[in-house]
Amino acid sequence: MTAPEIPHMTYQQYRAARRLVRKCCNYDCGNCLLLDGGEECICPQSITYSVICKWFRIAVLPLAPGLCAALFPAPSVRRRRCRECGRTFAPPKHNTLYCSTCAAERAKRSKRTWARKNRADV
Repeated sequence: MTAPEIPHMTYQQYRAARRLVRKCCNYDCGNCLLLDGGEECICPQSITYSVICKWFRIAVLPLAPGLCAALFPAPSVRRRRCRECGRTFAPPKHNTLYCSTCAAERAKRSKRTWARKNRADV
């Protein structure tokens, strides 16, 4: 299993995330309470252009749906190129090789070939 990719923010995204960091329940005057082990520790999410804090990613980032969608886009639909006509299509199964139009034509052709072969045998 591969580790998820850490997204890097633009300056505008960083500024929006920086404003969101202050809404985190673990944020206290620029310090992170989760990392506080007896001495003050600066919040790492407030000083980086990467989304590195798991708590921020899970609990705070969904408060800004636009920023969340920009940093973590939904997985796209897998597209495949038809081997017959070359057009792209979204396959219903992982092993589909032809678009629906070409698949129907291939099935007709296969049926004709099968019928012709069986008629010649009789």
